Order: sequence, then structure tokens, then C-alpha cells
Amino acid sequence: TSSFTDPVVSMDLLRAVLQPSINEEIRGVFNKYMKFFQKAAINVRDNVGEEVDPEQLIQETCRSCLEQAKLLFSDGKKVVPRLPHEQAVPKRARQMDEELNRRGSPVPKKRKGRPPGQSLLNDRGVSGMAAWKLKVSEPVRRDGPKWDPSRLTETTTFVLGSRANKALGMGGTRGRLYIKHPHLFKYAADPQDKHWLAEQQHMRATGGKMAYLLIEEDIRDLAASDDYRDSVDLRLEELKPFVPPAWMTEKMQKHMETLRRGGDVPPPEVPPE
Repeated sequence: TSSFTDPVVSMDLLRAVLQPSINEEIRGVFNKYMKFFQKAAINVRDNVGEEVDPEQLIQETCRSCLEQAKLLFSDGKKVVPRLPHEQAVPKRARQMDEELNRRGSPVPKKRKGRPPGQSLLNDRGVSGMAAWKLKVSEPVRRDGPKWDPSRLTETTTFVLGSRANKALGMGGTRGRLYIKHPHLFKYAADPQDKHWLAEQQHMRATGGKMAYLLIEEDIRDLAASDDYRDSVDLRLEELKPFVPPAWMTEKMQKHMETLRRGGDVPPPEVPPE
């Protein structure tokens, strides 16, 4: 038990009251810089290959920003470890970074003759970016019947994320669907899941490549919406739905429940023999 006269408890109660407002302001800060993260993530995907998930890269980058921001409140004893590439930054680069921070500017000055917004961002894919960029200003809603774990039964059909992208006319770019529709339930297959998927010839054995499973009904609902129903690129025959085994469906139920409650994703569970 803790006394309310305990200064730590008192401060944490105040923190809990203010936390929603603080979260909204932090979200606003990230919204300000999100266009840079989005463009960088898409360029990485274009350069490295389709196995790169831009949404995951963006989320990891945002988490890293928050970790480094803890240094602002460091007591001098606990220091957030820097990443290897940050430790190797030349002195001149660090000085430039510090100078930019003092000026309050996140980007270098633009060169003369360059159109606004072109000094940092690669021109490739700019026209299509606005149509499906991540709507970070809107919190992802995880409620309602589509987020009820009981809808996942042993007869529920799923599709691979890569096939869903093709079916909706987005080609093989997996991250595009997840960024445009962050409200969709998606489940990242663990090694055991991918082994089963490969055995059943739903996907090729790809080692560490990410594989997301989506609910077929959700994708067909999207296809029937105003955004897609009249698209000439709609290819629903690409979905190739399948029914996963019961142990995999159970893991997806737990995953959905965890996300619905706003918790972290649990570690992958090993299916029964």
C-alpha cells in the first residue's frame, strides 16, 4: 500500500490526470515531422524491396525519438544508450546538429533555386504520397464490431497483406494498405505461422520476411466502399483466402484483444504440437 502523502504517489497521480493532454501535444509534435519520416520510409522500401514495411519503420523511428527525448530529463546518471551509427557521427556533423537544434530548425536551409519542400525529400512518388499518407493526426479507433475478438472463429477466412494490396489495385506495395487504412486489424505471422503458411503453399518460405494476415471480410468491405468499388485496378481474385488452424486463430484473437485494450503486442506463442 502507498500513502497519498508519498511525494512519488502524489506526482504520479498528477501525471495520470495530465497524461491525455500531454499525449495529444506529443502527437502534434510528431505530426509536424511525420512527412519526413513517411518519405524516408517509402524511399527505403523502394530501394531495399517489398519486404520493408514502411509503417513499422515509422513506428520504430517515433519510438526511438521518444527514447532519445528522455535525455532532456536525465539526472546525469541514467543515460539512454545511443545507437552504433549515432556514436560514429563525425564531430562536424554533431556540431551542425547542435547548431540546428539551437536555432529551432529541424532541417538545413534550402538552396536557392529549389522549389519549397524539395531540399530534403526525394521527388520520387510525391504525387501518389498525398493520396495515402498516414493519418497520424487521427488516433486509430479500435472499437466496434470489427474489433470484437469473438468475430474470429475457426471458420473465419484470412488473406495475406501482399495479396490484399494487389486485390485493391495497389500492386505489391504492402505498406501502402496499412498506412492508408491504419484501422484495419492485421496480425504479423510469427515463425510457426509462416511455417504453416509455407507448408500450405499460401506463401513462399521467406525466412525473416514480414507476413501480415488480414481478415478477408474487412478487405471485401473496403473493396465495396466508394474509394475502390469503381476502380479499374480492383482484382478481388487475387485475395486467395484461407482458413488458418485453430491454434493460429486463437493467437489472433488474443492479439486483437490486446490491441483493442491499447496494450502492447504480446510475444509470439509456440503452437501446440
